[in-house]
Amino acid sequence: MDAAWARFQSMLDGMLPHEATQQLHDLFVPDEVIEEMLRRHEAAMTKIVSLREPLALGRENAVPWYGGPRAGDKNWPAFEKRLRRYLDFDEVRKIDEASDRVVAMLDHPKTVNFRSRGLVIGHVQSGKTSNFTAVVSKAADRGYRMFIVLSGVHNSLRRQTQTRLIRDLVDLNPPLWHQITKPEHDFQPPPNAQSFLASKDQHLLLVVKKNGPVLKKLRDWLEQAREQLGNCPTLIIDDEADQATLATRRINPLIRDVIGRIPKVCYVGYTATPFANLLVDPVDEEDFYPRDFILSLPRGERYQGPETLFGRNPLDHEDPSEVPGGLDMIRSIPVNELPALRPAKKADAPDFAPEATPSLRRAVFWFWLATAARHARGQNDQHSSMLVHAHSDTRVHDSYHPVLQRLRDEVDQGLRERTGVVDELRALWNEESRRVEPADANRRLDFEAVSAVLASVVSTTRIVMDHYRSTDRLDYDSGPVNVIAVGGNTLSRGLTLEGLVVSFFVRSSNVYDTLLQMGRWFGYRPGYEDLPRIFMPDETRRWFAHLATVEAEMRIEIDRYLTEHLTPLDLAPRIRCHPKMKVTAPAKSKSAVRAAASYGGQLVETRYFPREKNDADERWHSENAVAVHKLLAGAHRDGSVDDGVTVGRALWRGVPMEHVLAFIDEYEFHPKALDAARSLMRDYVIKRNKNSGALAFWNIGVIGKKPATAGGRVDLPNGAAVDLVVRTRLSSTGDESVADIKTLTGSRDEALDLTVPKGEEKVNRIVLQKLRMAQQPERGLVLLYPIDAKAPVPIIRKNGEERPVEGRVPLDAPGEIVWGAALVFPKPTSGQDLGIEYDYLQADLSRVFPSAGEDEDEDFSVLEQDLDAGPEAAT
Repeated sequence: MDAAWARFQSMLDGMLPHEATQQLHDLFVPDEVIEEMLRRHEAAMTKIVSLREPLALGRENAVPWYGGPRAGDKNWPAFEKRLRRYLDFDEVRKIDEASDRVVAMLDHPKTVNFRSRGLVIGHVQSGKTSNFTAVVSKAADRGYRMFIVLSGVHNSLRRQTQTRLIRDLVDLNPPLWHQITKPEHDFQPPPNAQSFLASKDQHLLLVVKKNGPVLKKLRDWLEQAREQLGNCPTLIIDDEADQATLATRRINPLIRDVIGRIPKVCYVGYTATPFANLLVDPVDEEDFYPRDFILSLPRGERYQGPETLFGRNPLDHEDPSEVPGGLDMIRSIPVNELPALRPAKKADAPDFAPEATPSLRRAVFWFWLATAARHARGQNDQHSSMLVHAHSDTRVHDSYHPVLQRLRDEVDQGLRERTGVVDELRALWNEESRRVEPADANRRLDFEAVSAVLASVVSTTRIVMDHYRSTDRLDYDSGPVNVIAVGGNTLSRGLTLEGLVVSFFVRSSNVYDTLLQMGRWFGYRPGYEDLPRIFMPDETRRWFAHLATVEAEMRIEIDRYLTEHLTPLDLAPRIRCHPKMKVTAPAKSKSAVRAAASYGGQLVETRYFPREKNDADERWHSENAVAVHKLLAGAHRDGSVDDGVTVGRALWRGVPMEHVLAFIDEYEFHPKALDAARSLMRDYVIKRNKNSGALAFWNIGVIGKKPATAGGRVDLPNGAAVDLVVRTRLSSTGDESVADIKTLTGSRDEALDLTVPKGEEKVNRIVLQKLRMAQQPERGLVLLYPIDAKAPVPIIRKNGEERPVEGRVPLDAPGEIVWGAALVFPKPTSGQDLGIEYDYLQADLSRVFPSAGEDEDEDFSVLEQDLDAGPEAAT
């Protein structure tokens, strides 16, 4: 049976599964043997399709064909062996499984003709290259012959990608590969294209920059061998697929032309910022909407991504206490320093001269300290980099060289002569090393251990201007380097800065994908996870936190489509908008439509509080207190007291909607709370009430503490009193004027007006939503929290010692009491919920119609007549 199975597998390399089955019948192989072959093949394919990760959705009518690597394969086993040299077993397993899933989404190379489009969504600096290298190796083992990698728009990224593919594919099996491009040059048409494409002995590798003249040469070269291309299954990997491929008058048509020349081709875009790719026109057959499949690659547990570094807001169904709050690695660049770090306008760039501001000085000093710490930990054989990204103009880059050179000379001399610089470095090390502890206690170092190698680190540091005019570029191929790299566009896409420990970022951008791609600091930092620091303005920091929320929500949307067995043409992922930012360049999203979001089932709560001791902030809190007391008075007058709640809490039921609308008008949420827009919440309540009669009455609760002594701190209208609750602020937000408490509500607070069944020890938001739909389907809930404005950080016991909660500092807001508020909106019980406002973007699928299937005589003139009536009428 094993011999028959091996024969059947080899047959599958040259034909489709049903063709192989028919051939076995023709050879009079017994039916039971054929059935066993099909069972094994189906089990192998099912194993891949049923993988929980990567998240994926694809064509329902796709022919399953790929069952994973086999014993006789050459390319993947060699690459897998190489991966195991520097990655642990679990990481290699994830690359193996994720690449299996991608290959399974491709077309069988023996299909007569195919032209499919897919998208693989990775994370910035998270190993996308390893994934598509694994995909190329497995596709090559199964019969794909030509591999075209479109690698960004800069020579540096193309060269880096070519070098990696040579190392990971070509050099591991030289007889199997022919490189048409080289590290030192892009595509140059070799003579006699027919001979290259007619040969079946070698795989062809082309790493091509997305550049007009280069793509024209590639298109014309392929045109010379049209006949041979019919037997040359091709995989096109578009690295950074949201850049240049979409909405460009020169590049977009040329990539289409290249694809159009090849009868058997799968196009797979790879990107960590898929916003533009998910918003292109899905109706245009020649465009790059991922109409056939979308996959979302998993990230490793040690990956430091947007939500790990910056934190994010809770999403629907999430327990706020379990949402990342961000690591204490972000350092603020004060607004008053920005004029000295970047030109105010583009016209000022030629004469701009930066200064060594306090934040730049700290950033550079920390780079040397962190690099020295890595050397002291035994990582002196690895690269260590610092990124300075201030502007796109190369003249601004060059202006930083003398500033950085003077800093290096000052520290170099100070370390030799033991000047005050040593004390400055010591103080910085002691401060920063306490703020983020290493995962392994054995990696803790004192300043003496660091200073022993500090002089060598400083003196060997290179200062490199990396841009298209520079001749001194980043070079990681000639041995370990310590480098401060100053650049712009060449360092903001795809290119990996090896061993990046410090980023100094003052470039302004308000476009999602551009900003995320500039985040070269995302990635893996093995052995030095505690050392990276990112210096940026506070507003940029807030934007990255918003992007972390957007990214998490988008991936959850794709997960939902997967579980509901939908395809990219059934439902388009929604992308949350921001009042001050663009999702992508307007030219890339011109066919996108606005998508409605809803408050149904949502919890909206106070997370941010102003905390400066000035008239404006004090007035804010006093007016909020007035709004709270007014709501409580109205609730007591027109609602009914529920005497069954726990001491330290209070509840009024059946409070008329008018009191809640007045509260929404008068209570002030902070502008950072984007989901708590006053007009949107008010409109939602009114529209839903008008539409279904829901939300006519509300329940109003107070969440306090049981009074420690008689009387309590806060008197309530029902004659009871409660003590104040404690909420502390995050210590790592970088904005001292605003307190970010991350979450206001406790895990069971939403159950104040519900009956929780006995035995429900842990109640999450999903359970609470179901209970509310069953018990209070048409009533909202307002929860009010009297917070102690001056309470210290609570003490907890950890590892046998008592210490304050890590990452928290006192709220320290004006006055004695800060009133927090949370609104709980029940999910609609039936019918379509009302949108609050158009604050999402998604691809326009309204003009996508299902095919007529077997009904070849479908009268499409009817569809054309009814287009204006919408898709429901047309279908």
